[in-house]
Amino acid sequence: MYRPVATAAATGGVPTDNGDYVVTLDQVPRWNDAEIRSSLEYENEDPSFSKSFLSDPLTSPGEESGSNGLASRFPVDHEINSKIYLWRGQPWNLEVDAVVNSTNESMDEVHSSQGLHAAAGPGLAEECTTLGGCRTGMAKVTNAYDLPARRVIHTVGPKYAVKYHTAAENALSHCYRSCLELLIENGLRSIAMGCIYTEAKNYPREPAAHVAIRTVRRLLEKQKDKITAVVFCTSTSSDTEIYKRLLPLYFPRDKHEEAVAISKLPADVGDENGETIIHERKIRIKPLPKKVIPKPSQPPAEVPASDVGLVQRNSSYLDTYLDPAFMSLMKDPDQRRQEQWEKTAQARGGWNCAKMLGFGDIGGPPLSAAEEYSLHSRCLAKANSLNLSEIAEMKILYRGGVDSEGRPVMVVVGAHFLLRCLELERFILYVVKEFEPLIQKPYTIVYFHSAASLQVQPDLGWMRRLQQILGRKHQRNLHAIYVLHPTFHLKTAIFALQMFVDKVWKKVVYVDRLLQLFKYVPREQLTIPDFAFQHDIEVNGGKGLIVDPRTKYVYHRP
Repeated sequence: MYRPVATAAATGGVPTDNGDYVVTLDQVPRWNDAEIRSSLEYENEDPSFSKSFLSDPLTSPGEESGSNGLASRFPVDHEINSKIYLWRGQPWNLEVDAVVNSTNESMDEVHSSQGLHAAAGPGLAEECTTLGGCRTGMAKVTNAYDLPARRVIHTVGPKYAVKYHTAAENALSHCYRSCLELLIENGLRSIAMGCIYTEAKNYPREPAAHVAIRTVRRLLEKQKDKITAVVFCTSTSSDTEIYKRLLPLYFPRDKHEEAVAISKLPADVGDENGETIIHERKIRIKPLPKKVIPKPSQPPAEVPASDVGLVQRNSSYLDTYLDPAFMSLMKDPDQRRQEQWEKTAQARGGWNCAKMLGFGDIGGPPLSAAEEYSLHSRCLAKANSLNLSEIAEMKILYRGGVDSEGRPVMVVVGAHFLLRCLELERFILYVVKEFEPLIQKPYTIVYFHSAASLQVQPDLGWMRRLQQILGRKHQRNLHAIYVLHPTFHLKTAIFALQMFVDKVWKKVVYVDRLLQLFKYVPREQLTIPDFAFQHDIEVNGGKGLIVDPRTKYVYHRP
């Protein structure tokens, strides 16, 4: 059924029409090889997928690359790196000891990795029915039958939900660890694994890749003498790009990558097994102090049985065993929450200039990078799971073309922002979902404030919330916000945002006329509402422009 591939460098793991080929490990790009970057450029990748959509964290502009004296949590280890491979293709076409099948609790053929059972033959499904299923996060092993591998390791990935983010992370980490432990228990040494998650379970791709790579790294640190090869297999262009960006963070190949990775790694990279650390569940107990107990010069008088209850507990004899530090809990979670509540109550009860001016609660301390990453991941996953079509139909936010320098444009229409018909929380999720492809690279925002003052507008507190969710990448890649037809009230509000929120609002450029806007964004790149033309004529008296009522095209007045 299978035939060997003549040259892997030329094919790069590209399947034939019927997929009946075998690829050996020496034909798969090794992560530690110097030619890894060039060997991972596949000719068959989706041409519509932009390489700049997911930028390389080791070459991102505007970021400081330096360890700042911090020790690396994943130092360079060439022996471990030599065991890592990255390949675009299906894992069951590889000639390895074991391949991983992502399945469900029943281990049925329908919910298994697509194409695996067809390649392995009917014997695999028959053996799976005898195993009694498999629990989420666990793994079971079977024969490989018609596959070039020796064994198939079946594992069940978790279903993702934002409110159970930590539980899903740990379950996914346990999937990878269970597969590698089964590999070692069965005397096998090489394994090929795809991305252990499915679109049906809604697990975000990039957070899942972080969990996979760091879990493999942690286990190899302990068992590297028992495993010779771990092949990460990707089936889509987006997964390939994600792994190419994240592998240098956990498997740095030189000191430069190690130093840069220190500032690029998430704040929480798990414990020694790669699992997420839950501080509230940690047992904080200090060891008993070792104290030398002096022998009493005279034997202590025996206490009558009737007086045992009268012995004082704070006697000097008992004090030699007790240490006040042992009886106290450091950073008790209840105490920490109480401090946070008190700080929040104090901030709300104190004098707030923005609130006094009627702009809402837009102050408060900024979020850390780890908090921003967690908040953004949760909101994006929730937005992808919801049907937000009613917000899309309101045309408040939509993609335009490109500006005069080729940057993509997002158009925002203020007059369509109907607060009485809009649920702000759902609108924020919609904005996060629409902005996600744009904030990965430089982009521009065009805001039409034409006639927007006629609508009821919310306070600016939700703008701060949106800024926190979009995070630092949005601030760094945003080139400018062109505001058409600004009013005095809007300029005052933006001034408040510049003072109390963050520096992104310093990129605002006020534009009074449509002709002035067309200097930054060409007319043919924008879909402009009809009332924006009318408002421009009413406000500016038609100076310098004529609008064709049929085509809505703008001409210069002679």
